[in-house]
Formats: sequence, C-alpha cells, structure tokens
Amino acid sequence: MSDRLDAGRRGSERGAPAVVDHDGRGAGQHRPDWAVLVVAALLAGLAAVIVWDTQRLAVAAAYARVGPAAFPYTVAAGLVGLAVWTAIAGWRGGFPQREHVEFRPVAWIIAGLVGQMVLLPYAGFSIATGVLFAFTAKGLGRGPLWLTVPGGAVFGFLVWLTFTKLLQLSLPAGPLERLFV
Repeated sequence: MSDRLDAGRRGSERGAPAVVDHDGRGAGQHRPDWAVLVVAALLAGLAAVIVWDTQRLAVAAAYARVGPAAFPYTVAAGLVGLAVWTAIAGWRGGFPQREHVEFRPVAWIIAGLVGQMVLLPYAGFSIATGVLFAFTAKGLGRGPLWLTVPGGAVFGFLVWLTFTKLLQLSLPAGPLERLFV
C-alpha cells in the first residue's frame, strides 16, 4: 500500500496525477495475456468456420424469413461477441493468475476419449462409453479400472437403450447391445 502512495506522490511531484492499476503497476504498463488472446482468436476462427459452412447450405426457397441458416448465424454472432470480449480482457490483462495444470489427469481423460473413438465401431456404444467413464474416473482419482469399466458400461447401456428405444435414434451396437436386445 505504501508503494502505491509513494507512486502517487512521485506522480504528483512531477505535476501529473499518477494512475495506479489494481495490481500495483502503473496505467499503461500492463502486459497482454497471450494465452487468452489465442483463445479469442480460436473463438473468432470457429465463428468464421460456422459462417463459411452455413453459406454453403443448399437452402430451398422458403416462405418463412427464419430458415435453417438462422441458428448457425446466431451462434456465430455469439462466438464473435465472446471473441471480442475475451480479446479485450486478454489485452488488458484482466484474467486471474492460472493455476498449475496437472497433466496426468488430463492424459487419462484424453486417453479415454481416444479409446472411446477407437472402440465405438467395434465394441459398441456401451463398452466404449464404459472405457471413457473409467478413464475419466481414474483421471479424477476415483476407483480402479476393473470396477469402473463395468459400471460405465452399464450406464452406457442404459443411455443406449434410452436413445435407441425411447428416442428412436441410432447409436452403434456392439456385442453387449446385441446380447440383451
């Protein structure tokens, strides 16, 4: 606190009022948060891809003003707004200090996602989702794999039943789904 007062005194001694940011640095002495600016650029890029893809839609002549392209354009506009907002906050350095990232849990979750994508066509939805569930639980520090894979497969099977029987949507069936249905 005394540093801020000293900075204020020094500024007023020179004849100019000293402005001090909340973090103790003088105004105009901020550093942009480059990671946040990259996120803003990715948001803007995603919005551009959505607009480009929406423009390629073959839309038949419709009587209504709101057609199938209205929602993607709305999402793209929202992403552009978020990108601008994020870029401004990143440029001002207004984001809090990030915590240290533990890469081992992230690796378990990514391995579970990759495992699900690889197993989905061969083992079906239930078993592939059981693997994803178990690896995510392991990454978050819960349960052994031998216990969480079957539990996740049961949960995945219930989801598969809900989607295929109640909602009439198609999910990949594997040996577990063929065994019971």
